[in-house]
Amino acid sequence: MSLRAEEEAALATIDGDALLADVLAWAPVNSGSRNLEGLARMAQLLAEAFAPLGPVSFRDPAPATQMLAGGEVVPLLHGRNLHLSTRPQAALRVLLTGHYDTVFGADHPFQEVRWLEPGVLNGPGVADMKGGIAVMRAALAAFEASPWAEALGWEVVLNADEEVSSPGSAPLLAECAARVACALTFEPALPDGTLAGDRPGSGNFSIHLAGRAAHAGREPEKGRNAVLAAADLALRLARLAAPDLKVNVARIDGGGPNNIVPASAVLRVNLRPATRDAEARALAAMDSAIAEVAAAHEVAAHRHGSFARPPKPLDPHQLRLFALVREAGADLGLAIGWKPSGGVCDGNNLAAAGLPVVDTMGVRGGAIHSADEFLLTESLAERARLAALTLMRLARDGLPPGSA
Repeated sequence: MSLRAEEEAALATIDGDALLADVLAWAPVNSGSRNLEGLARMAQLLAEAFAPLGPVSFRDPAPATQMLAGGEVVPLLHGRNLHLSTRPQAALRVLLTGHYDTVFGADHPFQEVRWLEPGVLNGPGVADMKGGIAVMRAALAAFEASPWAEALGWEVVLNADEEVSSPGSAPLLAECAARVACALTFEPALPDGTLAGDRPGSGNFSIHLAGRAAHAGREPEKGRNAVLAAADLALRLARLAAPDLKVNVARIDGGGPNNIVPASAVLRVNLRPATRDAEARALAAMDSAIAEVAAAHEVAAHRHGSFARPPKPLDPHQLRLFALVREAGADLGLAIGWKPSGGVCDGNNLAAAGLPVVDTMGVRGGAIHSADEFLLTESLAERARLAALTLMRLARDGLPPGSA
């Protein structure tokens, strides 16, 4: 299939320089997931940028909690989420999602953008994913200029907590997913344009071990060492790793003066199961290990956290949308391929809600989550054209009936 004249006309409205200007304006605004003031500033900029596409509403985050280093569970605040919706009565509807938080906090040294070389921009969030949000906005504007716009309804969610597993935005994502047929998420593709296919699930857990303090020299036998219990649990959890389960023991908070048996410790661990069966097995094995450690060390134990990202297999249901994106790419001269990714994103949750979702529709870039993060700026217009054409094909022809 080649491009129709109407498609070419709509795609011609995409201006790469304008997209770059967006990224240059947005990336220096610190919007780390815990920087509520910076998130509020970024949300206002995005609301103004998306306003020409329709009314933008601010949605408050759902309540969330965190476990502190002492084991206390306290409320955890997140930024507000942006939501747009158009043509709610359309027979076919699509959800577009992006996140405006980054992993770089207000005190992180990585705050500014700079050119590494012509066409390669370094900066916080330039690829992950303020560049992706610019691509989304340009694609929607181009789609609205096409003759097929009235046939497709769309919703947009820009959330403030994706980098911390979307605890405050998960209900909004689920609400929107129930109203649409498929989804596009604007996480960055790899530098060569490869998309993410299969994704594992992910769960972040904190386990508090409560022991008993005692004098380390006079009567250590009266103490119950929480740090030792946490270390034992860490080793047991590490041994759960398997071909279908990755385990990262990340941190132990606890301890104090050398002459006191430590009474409190918190173990932080991330588990990434490849399948739902692996997820269930991991949860049961973790709870069993916690109970065994609590009994062996005579401590109390409390687990906090959950599997916030379900596994996302690339099954025939998912391949329906991948096939459409690949065909659109071919007509634009882009070779679209995909491969498994160890990372997770909101695409996991949308797929678990039953939607076909391609979740790397954003820019080409790399080194994300590091101070070396970069954006290949030629991909701004390129990926906006890909997303806009995908939307036009969805509106005109619907989802492909089979798999790729």
